[in-house]
Amino acid sequence: MSRMKGGEVIAEYLVKQKVPYVIGICGHGNVGILDALHAVRDRVTLVSPRHEQCAGHMADAYFRVKHQPVATLTSTGPGSANMVMSLATALSDSSAFMAITANVPTSQANRAPFQELYTHNQADFAQVLRPVVKRSFQPSRVDMLPLALRQGFDTMVTGRPGPVNLDIPYNVFQEEDEVELPPSSHVHGGHRPAASDADVSRALDLLAEARKPVFFIGQGTTLAEAGPEITALQKRLGIPVITSPNGMGCVPADDPLTLGFIGRNGAYPANQAGRHADLVLCIGTRFDDRSSSSWHPGYSWNFPRTKLLQVDIDPAEIGRNYPPTLGIIADAKAFAGQLLAAIPNRRDLGPENWAAWRAEVAGWQKEWDAFVRPNFDAITTPIRPEYIVGTLQKVLPEDVILSLDSGVHHNWFMQFWRPQRPQSMLNSWGYSSMGFGVCGIMGAQLAAPDRPCVAVVGDGGFMMAPYVVATAVEYNLPCVWIVWNNFAWGAIRDLQYGLFEGREIGTAFYKGNQGPGGERYNPDFAAWARACGADGVTVTRSEDLAGAVETAVRNRRPCVIDVHVDAEVRPPSTGTWQLPPIPYKEPLFGAPYRPS
Repeated sequence: MSRMKGGEVIAEYLVKQKVPYVIGICGHGNVGILDALHAVRDRVTLVSPRHEQCAGHMADAYFRVKHQPVATLTSTGPGSANMVMSLATALSDSSAFMAITANVPTSQANRAPFQELYTHNQADFAQVLRPVVKRSFQPSRVDMLPLALRQGFDTMVTGRPGPVNLDIPYNVFQEEDEVELPPSSHVHGGHRPAASDADVSRALDLLAEARKPVFFIGQGTTLAEAGPEITALQKRLGIPVITSPNGMGCVPADDPLTLGFIGRNGAYPANQAGRHADLVLCIGTRFDDRSSSSWHPGYSWNFPRTKLLQVDIDPAEIGRNYPPTLGIIADAKAFAGQLLAAIPNRRDLGPENWAAWRAEVAGWQKEWDAFVRPNFDAITTPIRPEYIVGTLQKVLPEDVILSLDSGVHHNWFMQFWRPQRPQSMLNSWGYSSMGFGVCGIMGAQLAAPDRPCVAVVGDGGFMMAPYVVATAVEYNLPCVWIVWNNFAWGAIRDLQYGLFEGREIGTAFYKGNQGPGGERYNPDFAAWARACGADGVTVTRSEDLAGAVETAVRNRRPCVIDVHVDAEVRPPSTGTWQLPPIPYKEPLFGAPYRPS
């Protein structure tokens, strides 16, 4: 037992947990812990971006790359309220960080002091965060901190990961008590629940009966680091693999049986395989509306006619949208390992079972390539989206970490990007928050300082957080931002064209707010970068893109590349997506399959 201030307890426990970074912004509500962080500054680095939401996105991205949580620190009131977006983003995508928020002193609770929420309960900020965190703890005394810290770290990484809030009254940072630091939390991945032998046997029975099976994998597979096991199953059985965006990179992108993403903006072979499959082995992913063509039968899936084996570590996800033929609560890596171990004992399982199915899939691949590949080499001004994706695929190093913001550019990368490694394509998928890609790339750079980290972000998203360039210069983070500049909220503008007969309002950027037909407007993003002390380049010709990207990556300096993109070219839909009650559109390429 040692006599310690509350701030010291927190700082020392972060050291004990080997948390390398606290990412946050100072305020009157957390100034009481800054002195404790100063004392451990050789072991825990305080990184201060220019906005609290950015701090959360950085911490989220750090976990997605390294699968180890860091902490954020925000002050009472508005500073912590700015964390709502980044916490919701992390919770939706099963990412984890410890959000330390400050609150009013306990002696002033319920007296309406500066920045207290008190209408329903004193110091009520924890209730603001309740829907967007896995758990919120509110220790009101120093002697409550050790248990809250240990439980908080355990909660973050046990089972399905998620962010946790530690809401601390200002006085607790400075008050003292006799306390003992708790033991270290469980290491992420230490708990791997497995399936029963009976369930493994039944799963193999379903596989042996199938003529057209597919795997469908996602974030749960990535978080469990189950890529090697899924890859081994793919090769051993010769079964196609469909991925969600957060599952991309778990299996080799150059394998002809890696079909990519499914849904409206998925790849045609993935949608075809999903429509025609007779068994889907879903491991660690959800059937959300975008990966299921809004659950319309025949467009991406054909449940319940297609049998479903659904494996997830979170019981709440099993059967949420489709009732499974067999539901199993298990860790993705543990379950995939069990299948691998059991297959040699089954003579009825082998790649020869599905030779005809693989040939059918290969035919769809050829159709799709013939349709899309010519545009990848098209030299145009402004630049075609396919050319940008293809050029980046060619010139970016294999170990690149790509961070993508929400927007039409994300649709193109979901459809065509081929990540070479797991945990290297970072998406705000569940909550689709703008700003994640812009800010998160700096968290990825902290997690992987020796790897190239490149964010591809829309012009709208970049304008929500342009201060990131200043932060990158301040902390010497050699991130590259490629701004997809189409002078519009492009994804929503495309919806207006597709669903509302082109009646455009509020979605394109015009000088003087002239409206359609006027002069398009955006700031000079490259000049903004140079004003911050970073490199800035504007690219309007296809021929200049590769060189600009190669130079930016080679220079290892913060850089913004403003790329002017053809806004009139839209991703080819191969599934559908509905915004009820508006009728949904048929695929541009391919057709739904509804077996009789």
